[in-house]
Amino acid sequence: MSTQRSDYRSKTFLKSQVESIVDFYYPACIDNELGGYINQFRDDGSIYDATTKHLVGTCRFIYVFATAATMLEKPEYLEAARRGVKFLLNHHRQPNGGYAWVLDGLAINDATNHCYGHAFVLLAYATALKAGITEAAEPLAETFDLMERHFWRPNDQLYVDEITPNLSTVDPYRGQNANMHTCEAMIAAFEATDDKRYIDRATTLAKRVCVDLAGQSNGMVWEHFKEDWSIDWEYNIDDPKNLFRPYGYLVGHWTEWAKLLLILEEHNPEDWMLPQAKRLFDAAVDQGWDDENGGFNYSISPVIDAGRASALGLPAGGGEVIDTDRYYWVLSETIAAAGLLAERTGEQTYWDWYDRTWEWSLANLVDQQHGGWYRILDSQNQRYDDLKSPPSKTDYHPTAACWELFKRL
Repeated sequence: MSTQRSDYRSKTFLKSQVESIVDFYYPACIDNELGGYINQFRDDGSIYDATTKHLVGTCRFIYVFATAATMLEKPEYLEAARRGVKFLLNHHRQPNGGYAWVLDGLAINDATNHCYGHAFVLLAYATALKAGITEAAEPLAETFDLMERHFWRPNDQLYVDEITPNLSTVDPYRGQNANMHTCEAMIAAFEATDDKRYIDRATTLAKRVCVDLAGQSNGMVWEHFKEDWSIDWEYNIDDPKNLFRPYGYLVGHWTEWAKLLLILEEHNPEDWMLPQAKRLFDAAVDQGWDDENGGFNYSISPVIDAGRASALGLPAGGGEVIDTDRYYWVLSETIAAAGLLAERTGEQTYWDWYDRTWEWSLANLVDQQHGGWYRILDSQNQRYDDLKSPPSKTDYHPTAACWELFKRL
């Protein structure tokens, strides 16, 4: 694809990107035997695992198809989203109201209740409802109520991360990622229903993470916390490539929060939102972008003063790159944040980043032959394998970026 930079802001370009993503998955992802979707694809579109059903993958496919149905005006995508809603209700949802994390076919493989997963359940129902799938309205409200009873902690004004399958025991780990995606889901729920409780909750979560908790870490968003929401500087320090809880600052979450703060500001403006969005974005591109090869390094070590470092047994200083891999979702979120910041502020530097990140992504991450985005590249921008869509991917991040930009640019 040869695209001029000026075209990146056009609705035609954004629609073409979503169409390319959906064309890669559809209709091969429709599981006519078990219901729901097949999630695991190689780069060429062949399926390498037809039975694993990840909660996040199911929800993200609902998001992709509901969004594509609206954006591209194709009713077959709405039906694809509707079948996902049905599968979510009939198979992931358990008798106690929680949603199983992983299914093997229709059998439960892991019934752990993850706030991260339930955030995507909420997002899936909200997006389906916005697209016109009215049967998503009741489970949307039910999911909020379930999370209110089991995950929400009024004293902390935040959600816990993980609860056992019987909803009886809460894991002591606390994390910002689940709360960030719950914030995203609450915004979508508000857009779908106009119910103020959702946007109020989204605002509370954003301020707690991006202002209060970030106050413990030099104004930047840290990932991992202890049960009392004090920072855990050592969590997964020996597992920096953990899929859901890697060690270090994740610059992609800084730009993702920047995007969410700008969307939140449109619905419920507060004077801290734009300055913090700019601060997070500016730090991400300053510390994460690789000037030599392009793309974003994935994670950065924490900046710790000498006294605290000595007490923790960690080296003082910090700010060094930990993981040099380039993840597709980091570029997607940065593209969205750059575009929204440029539109909001009119500042040319954000348009420059918008163009630069699109150009690099089209050259390195977007599969121009088969469609879809490659999941991960090394520091030399080379793929590790040919697994384009392992469980839970579905290219929801670039779809969401294109949709949020499509509505505004």
